[in-house]
Amino acid sequence: MSELSFKARELDAGDELAGLRSLFVLDTVSDHAADAAEVYLDGNSLGALPAAVPGRVEDVVRRQWGELRIRSWEESGWWTAPERIGDRIAPLVGAAAGQIVVGDSTSVNVFKALVGSVRLARFSGSARDEIVVDATTFPTDGYMAESAARLTGCTLRPVTPAEVPGVLGDRTAAVLLNHVDYRTGRLHDLPGLTAAVHAVGAVAVWDLCHSAGALPVGLDEHGVDLAVGCTYKYLNGGPGSPAYLYVRREVQDRFDSPLPGWNSHAEPFGMRPDYEPAPGALRGRVGTPDILSMLALEAALEVWDGVSIDTVRAKSLALTDFFLECVAEYVPPGRVESLTPPAHEERGSQVALRCADAGEVMKRLVERGVVGDFRRPDVLRFGFTPLYVGFADVERAARVLAETLRASGGDG
Repeated sequence: MSELSFKARELDAGDELAGLRSLFVLDTVSDHAADAAEVYLDGNSLGALPAAVPGRVEDVVRRQWGELRIRSWEESGWWTAPERIGDRIAPLVGAAAGQIVVGDSTSVNVFKALVGSVRLARFSGSARDEIVVDATTFPTDGYMAESAARLTGCTLRPVTPAEVPGVLGDRTAAVLLNHVDYRTGRLHDLPGLTAAVHAVGAVAVWDLCHSAGALPVGLDEHGVDLAVGCTYKYLNGGPGSPAYLYVRREVQDRFDSPLPGWNSHAEPFGMRPDYEPAPGALRGRVGTPDILSMLALEAALEVWDGVSIDTVRAKSLALTDFFLECVAEYVPPGRVESLTPPAHEERGSQVALRCADAGEVMKRLVERGVVGDFRRPDVLRFGFTPLYVGFADVERAARVLAETLRASGGDG
C-alpha cells in the first residue's frame, strides 16, 4: 500500500461525514486499492441520487397524483411547496426563512433578479443605466444580462470580478457575479464585492450554482440583495430540478418581478385582470410549480438534516487539498497545470486541471470509472461533494489520472 493510500485510510477513518455516503445510490468502495467501484467526481454538474428520492417520487405519483389527484394541492401541500422548500434551502446559504422561493430554472431566475434589481436601483427616481456582469461568467448569465440590459435600457459592462470595484459608480444599477467560477473553481469575495456594490448605491445579485451546498454563503450576514441558484449540483435535486430565487427581506416590498404570473398574485384564485404582487418572496413565483421535480428535490434535501455547512466546508477543503497532493505526487511533471487557487479563501469545491488533450483524457478516465468532466478547450474538472466523496476516492482518482496521462502522453 502506498503512503498516500494509507493516508487516505486514516483520513476516511476520521471523517465525521462518512456515514452520509450510505444515504446515496453509489458504488461502495470496500478496498482502497480496488479499481472496480466508480469514483464520482461530477457532482458539480449533477449530484448523486439520494436513496430516499425514488420512494418519495413513487408516493407522489401513485398516491398524491394517482389517488388524491386535485386534492393534493391542499392535502399534500403542493401549493406551498415553493416557499416550504425554499425554507429548507435557506440555512444552507445563510438565509432566514421567508426569503427564498423555489421554481423555474436558474436562467429564468437570473432574468427576474436582474430586471428586478435595476427596478430596485431606480425605485427612488435614480437614473442608473448600467449593469455590470462577470465577463467570465457561465454563458447563460451573460445572455440573460444582455437581454435584461436591452429591456431596461441599460448599458451592459462585462468585466472580471477583480475589476468590479474599479468600474462602479453612480451609473451602476446592478452587478451580477458568480460566487464560484464554473471552470476554475475560484471562489470570489462575496462579502467584499457586495460591500463595494452597496457603497455606490447599486444592487448586488449573486449566482450560487457552484457554492450552495459546498460552502458557507452568508446571504443575510453580508447583505446580499438578490441571489439565484440551481439545485441539481451540490444539493442533489436531480436532473433539471427547479432553481431558487432569494430576495432579501428588506427589499421584498420593492421587488418588481418582470414575470408577474398568476402564482405570484396576492389573490391567485381571484382571477382579477389587474396584477397585485403577493407579499414577500412569493412575488418571485411565476406559473404553476413543477410538482414532480419539486417534491423530488424536497426529499433529496433531507440528507442535510443535522449537517453543518461549516463541517462540509472543512471536508471540502481537505478533499481538494488531498487531491492536489496526490496529483503532485502521482502525475508526471509538467503534464497538467492546476487552474484552481491554492489558497483556501479563494477555492470552491472543485479542482480544474489544464491538460492539452483533456477531452480524450477525460473519456479514458470515465472508462476507468473515474467520472469528472471536460470543459473546452483544455480543462479537466473534478467536483468534490463532501456528503458522499471520500479520501479513498480522491487517492484512486489521482492515481488513475496519472496512469491515464502516462499512457496517453508519456512523462511530459
